[in-house]
Amino acid sequence: MATRKRLSPEESRLAALEAARALLIEAGPQAVTLKAVAARIGRTHANLLHHFGSAAGLQKALAGYLAGTVCDTIIDAVRATRAGLGSPREVVDLAFDAFDKEGAGALASWMILTGNEDALTPIVETIHNLVDEIAPEEAEHGGHPMQVHEETLALVLMAMGDALIGSALSRSLGLPETAARDRAERMLVNSIAALNLPE
Repeated sequence: MATRKRLSPEESRLAALEAARALLIEAGPQAVTLKAVAARIGRTHANLLHHFGSAAGLQKALAGYLAGTVCDTIIDAVRATRAGLGSPREVVDLAFDAFDKEGAGALASWMILTGNEDALTPIVETIHNLVDEIAPEEAEHGGHPMQVHEETLALVLMAMGDALIGSALSRSLGLPETAARDRAERMLVNSIAALNLPE
């Protein structure tokens, strides 16, 4: 009889979140249940209940996990852009993909619709921390920290909205499917240009 590898609580939790993320991307938010995640990683329902407390707890932890990985990627892209190694479009695509292809937008919407009121809390907090990290660097480059907050707000709202109704809305307005991304890119390009203007 094969014995299961003994995982530390942290490793077990991480394995569950990775499995939940895969389920989210493959089958949508309603597929992210304790039973489905437990089956995928060869653990018991009781084991996951111990880690997350409930399906809502699992979904909230998944939202926080997604937000964390997304923000780490975005901050790397922002720094690369500032160092001349990347482009504003890469930052935009990372943000939009997080809410669309990675499922964060669908997960947040599903959690709100099913009565999980604090669904957005982990996403909001993680993005806030990301912005607080970028803002002092921006100030060092002659920018205004509040401008970073405003741009982050606009970028996240655009990415979330685009994930939910972007393609249908673009079609009905006769715009290309990339219209929202294009607009967000122009916003960042203009902002960078304004930062580089002589006083």
